[in-house]
Amino acid sequence: MGDSSGDSVSVDMEGVSLRGKEHLVQTRHGYLSVAVLGDQDKPALVTYPDLALNHMSCFQGLFFCPEACSLLLHNFCIYHISPPGHEFGASAISLDDPAYSTDDLVDQIAEVLNFFGLGAVMCMGVTAGAYILTQFAMKYRSRVMGLILVSPICKAPCWTEWLYNKVMSNLLYFYGMCGVVKEILLKRYFSKEVRGGVQVPESDIVQACRRSLDERRSSNVWRFLEAINGRPNISDGLRKLQCRSLIFVGENSPFHSEALYMTSKLDRRFSALVEVQACGSMVTEEQPHAMLIPLEYFLMGYGLYRPSQSNVSPRSPLSPSCIAPELLSPESMGLKLKPIKTRIPHDISC
Repeated sequence: MGDSSGDSVSVDMEGVSLRGKEHLVQTRHGYLSVAVLGDQDKPALVTYPDLALNHMSCFQGLFFCPEACSLLLHNFCIYHISPPGHEFGASAISLDDPAYSTDDLVDQIAEVLNFFGLGAVMCMGVTAGAYILTQFAMKYRSRVMGLILVSPICKAPCWTEWLYNKVMSNLLYFYGMCGVVKEILLKRYFSKEVRGGVQVPESDIVQACRRSLDERRSSNVWRFLEAINGRPNISDGLRKLQCRSLIFVGENSPFHSEALYMTSKLDRRFSALVEVQACGSMVTEEQPHAMLIPLEYFLMGYGLYRPSQSNVSPRSPLSPSCIAPELLSPESMGLKLKPIKTRIPHDISC
């Protein structure tokens, strides 16, 4: 890990252990794995992944971008929370254990914050994880300073999604993490472009994700899926959120329309939408470079910044000229974020 002391940070990507130091936190609903990465004297950034993923399979791409890693580790200590039983080497949760709800998962996060002695935190979640963190922000308003949501959901499942999830749930219960379940999940995460086809091979990130799914305990994934499929509609409480929100969504995400709906329900003074072209749900893995500049401007509203500010890195596919002028205007939140679209050339990578 790079030295994060002083006024600057040097991130040596060869030396950074993205796994972090694992802590098992006992909660009322069982143990929860939390991987801590960075200086614990810094403000906290809490992450929560999507269904069947952990922090390595959901946020690795973002942290492998040197500029994003530098930005985040310079300003935060990262607390990667895995859903129950989704961490590396997890044992199967007994089917006799009581089922948990999304509200139970929210309460677990509060217990994690208490365990580490944390106050208000920044939150970053992907789809199911974004829902959990949004519900957490609504229930524990004083504990959340900001939300960074990737392809979020906020409504109860529609009949189509509910039925789709039930089919996947039954497959997980009776057949485990079989090929059909993995294909359903990969379509949930990634765009068709990176999933490949008959003539185009799967991209490296999809192959890596496929391997990570083989490591999951199917019974643990089943429990998380059951909780998410039984989630309540939290749309009515979104406008009452007291924190700033930045939403990313891939234009090819199956949750694209829900992310737009969620944005319409948030207070526009304190929220912004970034649509990423040619991208699926998991922007953190498929196009993490598209998140860098919007993240920088969002964090500037909190007085946070990337250590090397003299110019924009040539690695960054965006420059300030790509950002709507209104984004740079100081408002009550430090910055007034407007809905923008990123246009990312396909040949740019971290």
